[in-house]
Amino acid sequence: MYWLSSDLVFPDYDEVTSEGILAIGGDLSPERLILAYQKGIFPWFNEDDPIIWWFPQDRFVLFPENLHVSKSMKKVFRDQTFSYTENKAFRDVVLNCSQVDRKNQDGTWITTDMIEAYCKLYEMGIAKSIEVWQNNELVGGFYGVDMGEVFCGESMFAKVSNASKAGFIQFVAKYHKKYKLIDCQVYTEHLASLGAMEIPSDVFLDYLQ
Repeated sequence: MYWLSSDLVFPDYDEVTSEGILAIGGDLSPERLILAYQKGIFPWFNEDDPIIWWFPQDRFVLFPENLHVSKSMKKVFRDQTFSYTENKAFRDVVLNCSQVDRKNQDGTWITTDMIEAYCKLYEMGIAKSIEVWQNNELVGGFYGVDMGEVFCGESMFAKVSNASKAGFIQFVAKYHKKYKLIDCQVYTEHLASLGAMEIPSDVFLDYLQ
């Protein structure tokens, strides 16, 4: 396994394991995080583990033109069930994401250090959040990293049914001309229902670079 030093570098992609792990260690400085996202790499680890850097061989992405909006979700928009904002409550969105109970996961991977690291990226104008409101209450949202023509989604949450889906659909529809694809990282049934699909990592890098 490749252990990162204090040098601001990542190993070649041929170092990646069959599970998709490229390296371990390093830090969550803004400079390292930006370099990682430029290379299609992202951190994902548990509270008591060292930082683990991932580069899955199959990348789960959504092409905006493939966005699927079900009849039930169209009704949500017709009924104006929610309202939406951007970058109005970034830290609150990340904190809510960190508290979500996720299937087959013990605890959260959004550690205190991760929260502070992405808040720094937000302050630099690189990370952004989408907030979903109902009766002036934050009921859903998601956050990620803006890499120009690719948006790298990190996590989402919903306190009421359809809140995160509605926020995601609204975001993709609004920015379908700006982003060539939305990086969803790894497969989830939730995002697959919206049209996300797996593509080879080399194809993903072509879009990213």
